[in-house]
Amino acid sequence: MALNFIDLFAGAGGLSEGFIRAGYTPLAHIEMDKYACDTLRTRAAFHHLKAQNQLHIYKKYLQEKQEKEDGSKLWRQVPQEVIDTVIHDTIGEETIENIFQEVDELKGEEQVDIIIGGPPCQAYSVAGRARMGKAVEDDPRNELYLYYVKFLERYQPKIFVFENVLGIRTAKKGEPLKDLTRLVEQAGYKMEVKIQLASEHGVLQNRQRVIIVGWKIHDENGNLTKFHYPELTPEINKHEVLKDLFCDLPERKHGEGQLCSPVKYTKPLSEMEYLIKSEIRNSIFDFTTQHIARPNNENDREIYSMAVEMWLKDRKRIDYSKIPSRLQHHKNKETFLNRFQVVDPYGCCHTVVAHIAMDGHYYIYPTLNPTIDNVRSITVREAARLQSFPDDYYFEGSRSAAFKQIGNAVPVVLAHKIALELQKQFENELQ
Repeated sequence: MALNFIDLFAGAGGLSEGFIRAGYTPLAHIEMDKYACDTLRTRAAFHHLKAQNQLHIYKKYLQEKQEKEDGSKLWRQVPQEVIDTVIHDTIGEETIENIFQEVDELKGEEQVDIIIGGPPCQAYSVAGRARMGKAVEDDPRNELYLYYVKFLERYQPKIFVFENVLGIRTAKKGEPLKDLTRLVEQAGYKMEVKIQLASEHGVLQNRQRVIIVGWKIHDENGNLTKFHYPELTPEINKHEVLKDLFCDLPERKHGEGQLCSPVKYTKPLSEMEYLIKSEIRNSIFDFTTQHIARPNNENDREIYSMAVEMWLKDRKRIDYSKIPSRLQHHKNKETFLNRFQVVDPYGCCHTVVAHIAMDGHYYIYPTLNPTIDNVRSITVREAARLQSFPDDYYFEGSRSAAFKQIGNAVPVVLAHKIALELQKQFENELQ
């Protein structure tokens, strides 16, 4: 059954990719960040070319891609209406009517089945609150949920999926969430708020996020619908980051790799059970891209090697206040003492967040025999894999822009599971 969706605050498209994988068609993606929009356009081109059996065009684009080029060379090779599904705009009071008009043109006479998306969450996040202090209370991003509701009111989807950080439940003493619940009910929807842990749903990352799902209470005839919160059954994870997620990528030292050039795998796909199951590595191409490590100075690498050794030997995190004083270059020795963290090689990684764009200290690669020369932070492609993006996904913009897009994303595999469960409900509703 053909279902469609609109993606609000779309980011680089992790949530969208999961829905597309389940067979849904995107009518529009709306996003304020230029580089994320470029990534969405490139991905839209990929999906169009795949449907037309013309993936050789996309393959050539990846093989010939140059740093600092946007995706224009690729976008020109697909119909303009494919690229136009990405709307680069900030959702707000001054823009919403124009965005509505653009979406109306894109959807034509079609009824919107689902609206998905998660408003930017800095104003609700612990890190955001710590960084912004009292100013966080007045941050306009606190109110973005109001515009999400306006889309519900205008397009009347049968279901919506709203993703956010845990802090949305407690920000401003819970008032925004109460207000969202009230407005959603006024618009004719019932919603449920649940915390989902990505590592229980096929993602090698202990990422906790609030996933709100809402549905129309009554159908067009006034009858109660059968929709409900999707039944996401937790899975036992038996895979490990190092041997199941990272080990088929070539070794890198700090600063090694290129943003664009293709990278050949070091192990055959048949040996990579998790990568097959998660569809991170598929058989479309025999290479990936963006396996680039940021340069790390010698001072940081010395801390990295100590942190890795401590984690591998004792399963303990390094405490910044206890490292040798000659290595301590931060004045703050009271808080953020866990600012150097190693990715757990033998289980799931801790949560990948947008701060990975600023430095790699929180995502140190678990080098098995660490020395000052061979330690580093994770590459762009490794970060993308932790978020379960497929290896053929290309993040436009600089290395930092790619890291930011990845850190802000919803894991693709989790999004796919949600999409499949909701698909079953649409089928039941029609019976």
